[in-house]
Amino acid sequence: MTSTVTTPRQRSRRKVTAASLFELLGSMRFAIYLLVIICVASIIGTVLPQNMSENTYIDQFGPFWFDVLSKFSVWSIYNSGWFLVIMTFLVISTTICLIRNTPKMIREMRSFREQVRGSSLRAFRHRVDLITERSLTSCDSAVKKWLQSQGYRFKTREEPGGVMIAAKKGSGNRLGYIFAHASIVIICIGGLLDSELPVRAQVWLLGKTPIVENMLIADVPPEGRLALSNPSFRANLLIPEGATRANAVVNVGEGALVQPLPFELTLNKFIIDYYSTGMPSRFASEVTVRDSETGETFDQTIEVNEPLRYKGVTVYQSSFDDGGSNVDLALYPLSGTQSGPFDLAKRVGESIDFPVGSSGNVRLEITGLRPINVEDLTSGEPQPRQLAEHVAAVTGSAASRRNENLRNVGPSVEFRIIDSSGQATNYHNYMLPVELDGAFVILAGVDQGGGQFSYLRIPVDQDNSAGEFMKLRAALANPEMREEAARRFALSNTSDLTDQEALQLSARRALDTFSVGGLQGLSQFLEKNVSEEELPRAAQVIVRLLGSSIATLRNVVREQENLPVLDAADPGNQQWNQMAVAALSDLQFYPAPVLVTMTSFDHLQASVFQVSRTPGMLTVYLGCLLLTIGVFAMFYVRDRRIWIWLRRDDTGTKTEVLAAMTSQKRTLDFNREFERFKQTIGMLDQKESG
Repeated sequence: MTSTVTTPRQRSRRKVTAASLFELLGSMRFAIYLLVIICVASIIGTVLPQNMSENTYIDQFGPFWFDVLSKFSVWSIYNSGWFLVIMTFLVISTTICLIRNTPKMIREMRSFREQVRGSSLRAFRHRVDLITERSLTSCDSAVKKWLQSQGYRFKTREEPGGVMIAAKKGSGNRLGYIFAHASIVIICIGGLLDSELPVRAQVWLLGKTPIVENMLIADVPPEGRLALSNPSFRANLLIPEGATRANAVVNVGEGALVQPLPFELTLNKFIIDYYSTGMPSRFASEVTVRDSETGETFDQTIEVNEPLRYKGVTVYQSSFDDGGSNVDLALYPLSGTQSGPFDLAKRVGESIDFPVGSSGNVRLEITGLRPINVEDLTSGEPQPRQLAEHVAAVTGSAASRRNENLRNVGPSVEFRIIDSSGQATNYHNYMLPVELDGAFVILAGVDQGGGQFSYLRIPVDQDNSAGEFMKLRAALANPEMREEAARRFALSNTSDLTDQEALQLSARRALDTFSVGGLQGLSQFLEKNVSEEELPRAAQVIVRLLGSSIATLRNVVREQENLPVLDAADPGNQQWNQMAVAALSDLQFYPAPVLVTMTSFDHLQASVFQVSRTPGMLTVYLGCLLLTIGVFAMFYVRDRRIWIWLRRDDTGTKTEVLAAMTSQKRTLDFNREFERFKQTIGMLDQKESG
């Protein structure tokens, strides 16, 4: 059995180390460094939008800097570990400063320093030295009377042959420093109480484990649940219309914890009003609150800036979302010879897997429904607004502006397609045809990154659907249909058998190349087979040939559907055919295996609440009050100290007067007050009346 013996030298080193650490933590310089870091971090958190999606930051900074900045958690800087640690050290450092300096300041405030020797007063810059014929008693009475009139408190020290009067006022100036430093501690403590620190402490110390997989709240194990008495939290709560919730979700890193509430919340109705711009002018939630203990219920309307406060929990109207609306979809294949459509009924939030050729299964997830889209289409294609813009419109930071070009383009559906490799792409498709450039088209948008969408424009048929275009696409993918279209095109444009064969071959080759590579494929074909001098003329010929062949292919399809053949010379048909050629070419770059269109929907709204218990709020308010008092005391309470030494001269008939005045801040006000004091002392040199 061995034992470790601590030598006196080791104990001395430990004491020195502890003393050095205590001195570092209690130094004002160290506290200032921490405060500067917090200020810089706060500036970053104010300038850089917090808690956005990763794709937003990647688009803004690039993958390299995104990875670098992610290590410092700048995307959620106020709840990052290092920021909370720095705040904790700032609290410790400032607290040590207070512990070390407050007793000294209080003693200094209470002390009159009446033990000052008369001879030391001559070292003061602001002093008065004179001899008066008035008696010591008369001088003492006159000085004390003046001090009282000026609001000074004083203390007298009697000595043989003389008296020392020590006076002071404005000692509360020292409280300003104490209150200001104490406010920093109190505000930081309040901030830490209302941060993620209490929840993270339960994860670190009490074995709470954030849930990262999808599961029902009823299935969450005890280690994934916080206590009902949890002192501090900020959680999110989504309630569809007609639903009741009694648990909120606290996000912790990549996972979440369930936070039970002391009441149940039922969303009876969600109200939303719009400006003419399409931005919400107001959204509110009519809820019923049921106390979990007593069973008592009451109704309340929750609006932005008008939260519900009950049992220490505050429920804010944060935003709104879809509550699981039912949508009826029509899916058109974008490859192969089948044109569809295939009907599909789903709810927002649900998904479906289906095979796509030999590439495996893909997953279609319905992510959102927008029943109204007010857009300005004069400047280009529409861009769906972020939810933050809708919230800003209600809170006032996005004022409504009149725009004569704004119009409601109808509902839209949002969905995500995940391929077999796990790569997800977001889409945004409008339900109703939109008029662009004088023609009605269906807009099918694909996210190009950062929430910016580019749109595929699909011309509509007489039923305002994409059905005829999709049948044309399927026919273009069918070699037999392409051959028949080429044959009819050649037959209708020449009577010579030799010319018919050549024209049919050219038309079939154009259709074959276009079906595989679109207009870009035709361009590459011409670049390989035509000289640079002949390229412009050849391009014009091939474009006309392709347009006529597509028009013929369209009529072939219409004959099979028992529809009348269209006149290719009609301007409306020409425009439709041109748009069809452009859309067929753009399909080469459209990443989805199917075109998803919405045929009908049953909208169900949901309200998104932020639920919080913030005990640090009152603490922060107290800190702000102390900070206000402290700043006022430091800048507006002026400390003054006066010493007056009265002593009989050697003859005993006269009185020697030696006075000095000082202050921590020798401002112009202090100099003017000293001049008044000097005049008052100078009046002692005058003879007594009576």
